[in-house]
Amino acid sequence: MYLNVLKSSIKYLIATTFLVVLISNSFLRTSALSASSLTLSDSRPSQSAVSYTFNASSFSTGTTIRCINLQLNDAADGTGAIPTGITTTSSTLASSSLITAGSWTVNNGSNGRLRITNAGGETPAASGNVVWGAVTNGSSAGTTYYGIFTTYTDASCTGGNEVDSVTVAFIYVNGTLVQLTIDPTLTFTVAAVGSGQAVNGATTTVASGATSIDFLNDVTFAAKGVSAHDIQVGTNATGGYVVYIRNTGQLTNGSDNIAYHTGTNAVPTAFPAAGTEAWGYTTEDSNLAGGTADRFTNPGNLWAGFSTTNALVVDNTTAPSGTETTRVGHQVGVSSGTPAGTYQTTLIYTVVSTY
Repeated sequence: MYLNVLKSSIKYLIATTFLVVLISNSFLRTSALSASSLTLSDSRPSQSAVSYTFNASSFSTGTTIRCINLQLNDAADGTGAIPTGITTTSSTLASSSLITAGSWTVNNGSNGRLRITNAGGETPAASGNVVWGAVTNGSSAGTTYYGIFTTYTDASCTGGNEVDSVTVAFIYVNGTLVQLTIDPTLTFTVAAVGSGQAVNGATTTVASGATSIDFLNDVTFAAKGVSAHDIQVGTNATGGYVVYIRNTGQLTNGSDNIAYHTGTNAVPTAFPAAGTEAWGYTTEDSNLAGGTADRFTNPGNLWAGFSTTNALVVDNTTAPSGTETTRVGHQVGVSSGTPAGTYQTTLIYTVVSTY
């Protein structure tokens, strides 16, 4: 009797051990991946043309795989539903550092999964990524979804033929509106220019001040007077800016006036020789509206008579990259018959920016 009990115990022990071995093998059928992640190129709901990049390490490099499947689900075990509004049936294989992308084919047979197959098979790298493109995200923000990534030894992704597997979580997030208001800026400076400086083919004979020009008694019927200002403008106006010039009236001494130069802003002309009354301006801007763009600078040293109406001397219709400087000149001539006295007028520069 003792022998029979012993035999029964041995049989029970063997059967129990065998059962444990079978259960252990079933749990060890797939290898767990490490450092796994699923990255979306755009995590906002309902966005199209989104890339899904799965990345992981610890792949089984000794086993040939023929199917890679990423199931997208609202349950971690894949038994739930696919994300609401998702579309994967037009997905592409964008790239991969895990396998040779050109040897694999996209299988878009079912919505809610991303799958590639290779009938010939390939052993994967120890770590790497698979990038699927052309996915339309699900429409629900704030819901946790899961990506169940699995590799298989067969091209049909048959259960029981799994090699490596891992589950990762992801979520769709509404975009955050970022708003920034930039105030318009405009700086405008009229800078002095010294004597002996070039201005559009002429040479200044007196130094100007930022707020005044004094020709003193240097202007005679035998010598003209030339001065200049550097017009400096800085702005963030996308439409650029323009600068106008005018005066409040002719150079006047009581009832005596010095005549304007006969050239106009539309058709500037050469300034007359010394001994002729004239009062005018020029600009080094070669891209002016209101006529031929380079009408003052080609061939240069061309002048227009002053006017009490705004006339264009600087013209930039694109946003400048910084402060821009344009030189504007003024010239006066008198005749032997011009009455003696101090002649005055006021120059006015006006800058207009377009935002």
